[in-house]
Amino acid sequence: MSTSTFEHMRNSADWIRKVATAKTSVPCAHQSAHLGGFVDHAVLTEPDQLWSAQEVLSRLCPVPAAAGVYGWHFEQAPNADLPAGLLLYVGIAPRYMANRTSTQTLRKRVRYHYRGNAAGSTLRLTLGCLLGIELRRVGRSGTRMTFGKAGEAALSQWMAENARVCWIEHDEPWTLESELISQLDLPLNLDQNRHNPFHSRLKELRSQARKRARELAVSA
Repeated sequence: MSTSTFEHMRNSADWIRKVATAKTSVPCAHQSAHLGGFVDHAVLTEPDQLWSAQEVLSRLCPVPAAAGVYGWHFEQAPNADLPAGLLLYVGIAPRYMANRTSTQTLRKRVRYHYRGNAAGSTLRLTLGCLLGIELRRVGRSGTRMTFGKAGEAALSQWMAENARVCWIEHDEPWTLESELISQLDLPLNLDQNRHNPFHSRLKELRSQARKRARELAVSA
C-alpha cells in the first residue's frame, strides 16, 4: 500500500468518526437541548416524538424522574378558536423554591396532569373549563375546587384521547420558563402571558367557573 493511499484512508476514517460523533450528540425530545442558556424551541414545538397518556402512565414510563420543561400538544383542540396539533402549553418541574427543596420531577408532574384533578393542576383546570365541564367545590371545607369524580374522569378520558406531551431535561427549569412564554405562542399559559390574545378570555372563563362553583352546594 502506498503512503498516499494510507493517508487517504486514515483521513477518511477520521472524517467518518467525526460525523458519527456529531450525529450522536444531537439532542432528542427527552434530553437536554440547551447551550449556555439558549433553548432549542423546536424540541418542544416540533418534537421528534410525542407521548400519550397510555405510555406515560404505563409501568415503563418514558418520562424521566428529573427536572425540566414539558410541553403539551393536542390532537383535538379544547376550544374551536385554538389550533389542533400544535404546542399550546408549557410547564416546569420543579418550581423554584427559596426555602426548601422541591421533590417534583417531570415524571411526577406529567403523570399528575394526566390523572390528577383540577385543584392540583392548572392545566386540567384550564382544559375542563374550556370543555365546559362543571367546576364544583369539594371536600369537608368546600374550599377545594375540582370537576368532581365524574367530571375529572371525563377530562382524563379526553386527555388520553387528545393530549400528547414532550419534554426537555434541565437542572433549573425556572430559568427557561419566562423565555419560552415570551417567545412562543402558548394560549393555555396564564402566568407571565398577558401579551397572548387568548389570555383575557381564558382568565375570564376560569373566573366565571369559580364563581358558579361558589354558588353551588359542596359536591360529595
